[in-house]
Amino acid sequence: MTADVIRREGGELSVEGSITIDNVVSVVASGVALFDGEDVTIDLGRVTEADSAAVSLLLEWRREAARRRLQIRFLNMPQNLQSLMQLYGVSELMSDA
Repeated sequence: MTADVIRREGGELSVEGSITIDNVVSVVASGVALFDGEDVTIDLGRVTEADSAAVSLLLEWRREAARRRLQIRFLNMPQNLQSLMQLYGVSELMSDA
């Protein structure tokens, strides 16, 4: 199952499914398309699979939010994604996001 970005109420988005090298470009674009001027909260609790491309996705969303002067935060990050972020040395970048 490829990931879908699902809009919720207010500035909260939910990502569901897998985020891998095969679909990361479309997931980045569909998420950014929903950045609408409000601060953004992204729930990752329904992500079923993640590879290193998912780390790039989160970093790109964080950069895009900063470009738009929006606050962004990530909720319910799966353990394997947290581990990848620690492996690449970027987990501290997400703690203040």
